[in-house]
Amino acid sequence: MSIIVPPLKCQGIKTKLVPWVKELAGKNFDRWIEPFLGSGVVAFNSEAKKAYLADINPHIIAFYKAMQENKINPATVREYLEKEGEILSKADDKGYVHYRFVRDRFNKEKAPLDFLFLSRAGFNGMMRFSKAGNWNIPFCKKPNRFSQSYVTKISNQVKYCSEAIQKDWEFKTQDFRETISKAKEGDLIYCDPPYAGRYVDYFSGWTDKDEHDLFELLLKSNAKFILSSWHHNDYRKNEMIDLYWNKFNIVTRDHFYHSGAKEENRKSIVEALVFNFDSDLQKHNHGLKTITNTQIELFDKQDLPYAAAI
Repeated sequence: MSIIVPPLKCQGIKTKLVPWVKELAGKNFDRWIEPFLGSGVVAFNSEAKKAYLADINPHIIAFYKAMQENKINPATVREYLEKEGEILSKADDKGYVHYRFVRDRFNKEKAPLDFLFLSRAGFNGMMRFSKAGNWNIPFCKKPNRFSQSYVTKISNQVKYCSEAIQKDWEFKTQDFRETISKAKEGDLIYCDPPYAGRYVDYFSGWTDKDEHDLFELLLKSNAKFILSSWHHNDYRKNEMIDLYWNKFNIVTRDHFYHSGAKEENRKSIVEALVFNFDSDLQKHNHGLKTITNTQIELFDKQDLPYAAAI
């Protein structure tokens, strides 16, 4: 499967899990709804004709609205990044002076292209804001970050995402509670909230009350839903699974991610998809020694070999 990768970077992006989500979601839905759009990678690969896409982060929504309206396109992105990248490469303090300049300009003017620059030049692909709503991720310390090939890569990502966006896609800046309240029978809600019990790289944090409210809203909704979460890792399990989500169907799979630049920081976590409809997706792969993208086996909550060790 060819995956459309979005131009915005953020931790927790679901690029590698897109085929799994799509296999479960299928195509039998009237409208695709996302209360936590984030990078947008799942939405851009949903093939939905109608979509209702929201996030509490206004900069994400403003960026993708500008793409939908062709105010941001491959040409404008290339021109902007070539210009700012050239200044960055020659700036004092190994580029940090210009990074701080763009950061301060963005915090004042909120320009979507400055947001893109910070997303691609910030440390470790993180997206984080202060309580005042200002960008506060440090520079990646790569003054030559925006090479010609890198600019081309980002411009192409804008191109493919722009082609994926349909005229009947709505982008909204709003709380997940309001978004889910708009869902109707025939819709499919895909939720990728900040992971409870783990560090959240998000616009306004995530609380136990948020998790409870999300559960209640999805429980009462007439729409189908799929929820991404984490199930367990080598050290502990997600307590919210037993508290809320095991009341629905769950499938799991191993997923590896990197935290930092070194190979020894490669970690394993068991991802979970929670859903409220019947599916032929009956396999999971967590705990297998050999991990492949096609090995999925049904999660049986009566068979938890890891439980005694947690």
